[in-house]
Amino acid sequence: MSIEVGSIVEGVVSGITNFGAFVNLPEGKVGLVHISEVADVYVNSVSEFLNEQDNVKVKVLSVDEKGKIALSIKRAQEKKQEEQPSPEKKPFEKKNFEPRSSMGSRPAGGFARSAGGSSRFNNATASFEDKLSRFLKDSDERLTDLSRKTDSKRGGRGGGRRR
Repeated sequence: MSIEVGSIVEGVVSGITNFGAFVNLPEGKVGLVHISEVADVYVNSVSEFLNEQDNVKVKVLSVDEKGKIALSIKRAQEKKQEEQPSPEKKPFEKKNFEPRSSMGSRPAGGFARSAGGSSRFNNATASFEDKLSRFLKDSDERLTDLSRKTDSKRGGRGGGRRR
């Protein structure tokens, strides 16, 4: 059996590194399963999922001109699941979702501030565009105030440095 891109073959884990696992394949060839191709979940350490001498099914992702073989364990498992659909799966049903009037526990207006802050963004009847324009105006004012304060500490505009 020749090793072709897209085929699923069985191999034995021959070595584990911090970036993946080497797998001995049929015909005496060796391929690498990169750490990102070990499992569908985040893999911090390959040794949490694999041990040396484990038998694994892998999918051949690529074979380059130097003979390096890239393998994937997770894609071999996905192929296996696609071939055997589970009987309890239901066909996709379109559901009618109603938009939420508020995000989580925030008030309906969004932009609510903590106690003592301004409540000008708390108007539930204002459109998004109105809220956005008020937010931009407020941000501009704050930025202008901030630049005035920092300019005055630096000696003002065009005042030059004193020597």
